Amino acid sequence: MPRDVFAPLLLLLLLLPSFLPVFAASHVCLQDLASAYRHTGAVCRLTYPAAVVCEWDLDPMLVFTSKVNEKTTKVIEAAFQHTKYPSVKGEKFLLFIGRVTYGLDNLEIHNLSIGQSAFELHPGEGIGLEISNVSAVFRGSIQYGYGNWLVAQSIDFEIESQIDLGINPKLYCGEGKVAADTSDCYLNFHKLHLQLQGDKEPNWLKRLFNDFITFTVKLIIKGQICKEINKVANILADFIQDTAEQFLSSGDISVDIGVVAAPVINANYIESYHKGLTSYNHIASVINDSVFHPRQLTENRMLYFWISDQVLIPMLKAAHQDKRFQFNISGAEFSELFKTNLSSAMPEYMRKCLLEPDSPQLRVWSSSVPYLNTSTFGTTVWGAASGELLCGTQSTPILSFQTGVNVDVTASYADKKLFLKGNATGVYVFQAELASQKHMLLDEDHLEFIREAVEKIGIPKVLSVMEIELTRLLDQQGVNLFDIVNPEVLHRDGYVLIQMDFGFPHHLLTEFLKKTLQ
Repeated sequence: MPRDVFAPLLLLLLLLPSFLPVFAASHVCLQDLASAYRHTGAVCRLTYPAAVVCEWDLDPMLVFTSKVNEKTTKVIEAAFQHTKYPSVKGEKFLLFIGRVTYGLDNLEIHNLSIGQSAFELHPGEGIGLEISNVSAVFRGSIQYGYGNWLVAQSIDFEIESQIDLGINPKLYCGEGKVAADTSDCYLNFHKLHLQLQGDKEPNWLKRLFNDFITFTVKLIIKGQICKEINKVANILADFIQDTAEQFLSSGDISVDIGVVAAPVINANYIESYHKGLTSYNHIASVINDSVFHPRQLTENRMLYFWISDQVLIPMLKAAHQDKRFQFNISGAEFSELFKTNLSSAMPEYMRKCLLEPDSPQLRVWSSSVPYLNTSTFGTTVWGAASGELLCGTQSTPILSFQTGVNVDVTASYADKKLFLKGNATGVYVFQAELASQKHMLLDEDHLEFIREAVEKIGIPKVLSVMEIELTRLLDQQGVNLFDIVNPEVLHRDGYVLIQMDFGFPHHLLTEFLKKTLQ
């Protein structure tokens, strides 16, 4: 089976929380949510507070909040440390002093520490983020002159500070994507003390001047910090979008995760609505009658993914057209499979093939576009498969056949592995031909052997190979780096719902911060 076989179908099944694509590209954002629902192929809901998980010793709400705050703190630290403070020159008339000229250069931040952070969701508006007890030392050089001084002096200075930071990001739809506006940003200074080098006890005139310079530095810090946070937010938006697009791409097959409406925010969750349109060879699928409704999702788990059959069916079609559904098996592995006990007698041609000194080989491929339908019983897949059996050194298949299969498939994910369980509800042999006879096999015993072999050997083998390959593919995309807790894949009428709790992977934060600090 090729490396990327069936990749598009499962790429969406275990999407990652840090890839929450609320910033995904979109050309049209609908204002009417009822209309947006009809065009929605995939939905992501991130809840707050987090669900109660019995296995956790601590209150999961506190765990979830702690994790979010921990990662938020790292991002805020990056914003502070990465901020470039411009040189400032100015002139002002101060009472008792007269004309003051000043210049600030080489402003840098040192000894940064953040006490704690907290956030809340503002229904219909955005996210409230409070960062408290930010301690930092700002260092730089200052040139100044005032009163009767004719020549400006230049000395180093140090400012001790303690700051509270508040940000209220707004999520909006504009410029082809959902973006974050962090212009509602404020800093409260509990402490901002300027100390000029060699002058720890300035006289009252210098203290008045120091107070003025301190006020100026405060404005510079506030403006630049808020500007940098907005920049970091934009970098984060691009990072999420680029990462999600890369995750959902496989060769010539891609999925448009563009949003169809701005995210919905209420007190308990953020929810985003996505197209989920499969594109293959520049031809995209269309969704106009989605069955999505928010009541199909609950609020007792951290993360939900709702995926429509209208997303999965075009992915199956694209994978078939791209010849992803091919499977070859030969040698001892092939012979081992036929040690399975079957009720049907093994035909003589098969017995001789297994005794050949050179390896027998079986080739199987999808011969028609598969179709699926999801219900509460699972995801039922209909498909037709063709096969050829070669024995020894022969270049001509000894047996050619075509079968149709109906399989109910359920998926689960545990211990960082994907598991697929299949229940064949129908296996039909449409055509079978022996090369030596050049005619259809009409012998019912032969047909029954092929049918039973497909049901009891072929389908389980294909599913087991898919489990391994898809787990490896998901690992390549970093799914195994997440701490996914009690994931559930629920099959419903026309859609699949995936719900889970999770832990944020450190490697994604590291990659993002590296990008931020470039």
